[in-house]
This record gives sequence, structure tokens and C-alpha cells, in this order.
Amino acid sequence: MRYAERPSPRAEDMPNLTSSYSALLKTVKDAGLLRRAQGYYVWTLGTLAAALGGLVTAFVLLGDSWFQLLVAAGLGLVLTQFAFVAHEAAHRQVFASNTTNDRAGRFLANVVVGISYTWWMHKHTRHHGNPNQVGKDPDIENDTIVFTPEGAAQHTGLMALLTRHQGWLFFPLLTLEGINLHVTAIRSLATGSQVGRADLRTRMLELATIIVRLTVYLGLVLWALPLGLAAAFLGVQLAVFGVYMGASFAPNHKGMAIIPASSRLDFLSKQVLTSRNIRGGRVMSILMGGLNFQIEHHLFPSMPRPHLARAAAIVRERCAQIGMPYTETSLVRSYGIVVRYLNEVGLGARDPFDCPMFRELRRQP
Repeated sequence: MRYAERPSPRAEDMPNLTSSYSALLKTVKDAGLLRRAQGYYVWTLGTLAAALGGLVTAFVLLGDSWFQLLVAAGLGLVLTQFAFVAHEAAHRQVFASNTTNDRAGRFLANVVVGISYTWWMHKHTRHHGNPNQVGKDPDIENDTIVFTPEGAAQHTGLMALLTRHQGWLFFPLLTLEGINLHVTAIRSLATGSQVGRADLRTRMLELATIIVRLTVYLGLVLWALPLGLAAAFLGVQLAVFGVYMGASFAPNHKGMAIIPASSRLDFLSKQVLTSRNIRGGRVMSILMGGLNFQIEHHLFPSMPRPHLARAAAIVRERCAQIGMPYTETSLVRSYGIVVRYLNEVGLGARDPFDCPMFRELRRQP
């Protein structure tokens, strides 16, 4: 649902949004929705471990067979699911102890998935603090894909041509995202860029772990399969992993309000106006690792996945009471919004600050 479909309230009619968030937080706490759900995560990790074991068994038994590409696709799906749990551990959703969450998240990210937990924590923390805010959210920084007309104007030559059609190219480009995540992990740890205040020992230990993990994985595939089949196996696994990761994170903020660098918004407005939920219930929550409840995830980052649906009902009602747009749509429609938005940005045809609610808030002193 686009903001324009709802009337925007006048700023002077709106209650104090800071106190509104405090009241909302109290309601959520009183409902017990911030309590850990360790049983859920034990079950989830056990299921994923069994699935991974089944894929490894199939890989060994199939040998030199093109059916291995099905195993590769399955591996891409399962590794993405492990990445979801690593993300939840990073947000302290899984265990009561921060140390235990960090250890679990580091193991799942570095050893199982092969991406940097330290890099992810630094980047994702910045994103949560200022979602969709120019100059502060790393997820909308200029890259191959751009998210503002100003960013699109900086691309020239071949990149400009790509940018003009970036919406249509977005999902095909995600087939390369798996490789990009591994390369970024190694580069960030090796150079110390985009890893915050991580000390040298932490970086080097994590870097060594990821390199060993990727080397062993690559070596086993090349040892067990003929070169052509091995290359196809790796290509399919990385493509499925990249597309699944990107397709799960993309609907959450892309096409929502972009906040200018100089703007200051209260926490509730900042998180709700820049986030989009995806309908689909429990099945969608499993498929997207809880990212379908993006509004609630941003309002309560430490809330375990199984509690998000109940929180959504509370937040939706509260937003209706204060006249704040609460955006949710289907998965397919969200992809359509993402493609259209990226194409419009690429052509410089869309003002990214066109959210009526945001314009009202920006007028406030």
C-alpha cells in the first residue's frame, strides 16, 4: 500500500510520538513479547541441521550426477535459513545472554554460511539506527544499484545505462550477491573497513575461519565432482543463496520514504514510515526468517520471531489510533513496487521524499 492511499494527518493534530512509542513498548513488554523463545530456536536449528545433514548425505550418494544441482539449490536455501538465525542472534533474539548470542551468531555466520559476523553487525546496526536516511543508512549507499535520483546522476557510461534499467536488472543481479557477500566479508576483515571498532585479533580470527571454511567447501566440491559439474554446482548454490537473501531483504524498505540527511525524526516515525510488512502469516515468517514483520522488527529489534505476529496486531492498532500509515502488502506486489521504484530512480523520475506523512513531520519545528 502506498502512502498516498491514506490521508495524512496534520502535524498539529498528532500526539507526542515519543510518548506514543513508550506506551507501545510498555504494552508489548506487558504482553510478554520480548521474552526469549529458546524452544523455537532449538527446534529451528535442529531442523536446519537435519536438512543440512540430508543434503550432505545426498551429495555423497549421488556422486557424478547432474541431480547434484538440486542438492546445490537446496544448500543455497538452507544456508540462507542459517543466515536468518545468525541475524536473529545478532539482535539478541535467541538466547538470554548477549555473549551466547554473539557466539552462536558468529559460528553460524562465519563457519556455516561463510560471511563476516563482525561486518554484518556493524553494517546492520547502522541501518537499524537510521533506516533509509541518506548518508547514514549503508543499505542505500551508492553501489551498482542506486536508491536516489541524486545517486543515479553520479553514474556515467555503462553504469548509467545499467542504472536506467536497474529495476528490471535487480533480481538477475542478485544471482551474484552470494559471491559479493563472501568477497565483502574477506575484504572488510582484511582491510579493517566497515567493521567498526573490531580489534585486529577478532578480525584475523574471523578472516581465518571464513577462508578455511570456503577453502574446505570448495576443495570438497572439486574433489568429489568433475570440473564442469563442480562449477555448475557452485554456481547454482551461490545464485540461489544470493537471490534468496536479496529477495527476503529487498521488500522491507525499498520504495519506502527516503529521509534527507539533515532531517530529525522521532524513533516511532523513523522506523514505521521507512518499513513495509509482507502478508502471509506463519508460512511467510518461516520463508523470510521473520523479516516479513519488518515494522515490528525495527521497533523491537530484540523481539523473537514467533512473537512478531502478535506484536503486529498491537502496532497496527496503535498506528491507526495516531493516524500513522502502517504499510503492508503481498510479497508479489512488494517485488513489483521494488522494480518500479528502482526504475523510476534510475530515470530520475521520482522524488524520493514524496511520503505525505513524512512531509507533515518535516514541517514540524
